[in-house]
Amino acid sequence: MNTTVFNEKMDLRKDVQTISVVCLAHATSHFAQLLLPLMFPLFIKVFGFNYAQLGFLMTVFFVVSGIGQTSSGFIVDKLGPLPVMIASVAIMMLGCFWASIANSYTDLVGVAALLGLGNSSFHPVDFTILNHRISNKRLGYAFSAHGLTGYLGWTVASLFMVAMTSAFGWHVAYAGAGVLYLLTLCMVVVYRDLLYTDAHKTPRTALQGVGFDFLRFPVVWWCFGFFMFSTITLAVVQTFSVSILQAVHLVSFESANFTLTAYLVCAAAGMFLGGFVSAKFNQYSEKVVAICMSVGALMLLLCATGWLGGIGTMIVLASTGLALGIGGPSRDMLIKKATPQGATGRVYGMVYSGLDVGFAVSPVIFGMFMDKGMFYAPLVGAAMALGVGVLMALKVGTQIESDRV
Repeated sequence: MNTTVFNEKMDLRKDVQTISVVCLAHATSHFAQLLLPLMFPLFIKVFGFNYAQLGFLMTVFFVVSGIGQTSSGFIVDKLGPLPVMIASVAIMMLGCFWASIANSYTDLVGVAALLGLGNSSFHPVDFTILNHRISNKRLGYAFSAHGLTGYLGWTVASLFMVAMTSAFGWHVAYAGAGVLYLLTLCMVVVYRDLLYTDAHKTPRTALQGVGFDFLRFPVVWWCFGFFMFSTITLAVVQTFSVSILQAVHLVSFESANFTLTAYLVCAAAGMFLGGFVSAKFNQYSEKVVAICMSVGALMLLLCATGWLGGIGTMIVLASTGLALGIGGPSRDMLIKKATPQGATGRVYGMVYSGLDVGFAVSPVIFGMFMDKGMFYAPLVGAAMALGVGVLMALKVGTQIESDRV
């Protein structure tokens, strides 16, 4: 066999193995994000909690996750991504086992904090590994798989927790989730050689700076704002789409939930297709993102008009996920281009904390409109947020070109 061909096959095999392990670990992060919300109806019945108390649990989750995500970026740049990933999976495992014996609101607040802390590190960890171990020609596909498994993590959480709770009760369901994290931890340890990078040993450059110096670069803040505004849209769909469909179009609870599931499935399919788009149009990442988000914004505005009726709104709202999903890998590629060498963990930690901010503020802001019966307002607001995200994505592209000159 030709030596070049053999080496190419070996490189492909290593890339696929690394991507697989990183993506499976990433899925557990998204899995954790739904572990508490899925049980809210039961917590109301069992403990008598109100929605304000339950909403506070998710505030705790995302505040801890946001702070932890920014902080973990520094740790990744200092120690490398592997020990941080191991610690994160172990923390989420402990959170699940604590939930399995929880019998008070205080316990659940502690569980939310632990799950949020474990969730916090995956973007700086994962993207540091992918950026330093995966060949450039396969990086777009790696980002696609990474985003896809995130959506699959949400889907599996719903299926697993509902099935386990129906069969054995919610305490056992959380214990089962803890066992899944234990298995994931074993996987990470066994395949640790595929995850090791020496990025934290990279000599510092003038561009990289030290400590918080990377915050001086405007592109970092444009990226942060981009993620914050684009996540507001996802939070609106996840939090209010079921209620909007029921209140405005009198859609059944089952059909409304099916629409949300369809949105997530379409987004996952979009992520898959987006990997090919990102690989083909790598040099135009910001334009791909802008086009996809613009299409998504127009579709949301169309849903907000009420002209489509119940079934039409369900179809278009679900299809919005496809448009936004296609832009996902190009979005991650855009952030890679904006990241100074040697500062991957810190930049990704700071930038992706915009996700946590978006998830934390969106339900609070648009929940007030929902309480006043302004059911279309969240969809309009989500479209406007995407519009702002488009401008910021284009600004990131402009800033990158400016830095190159």
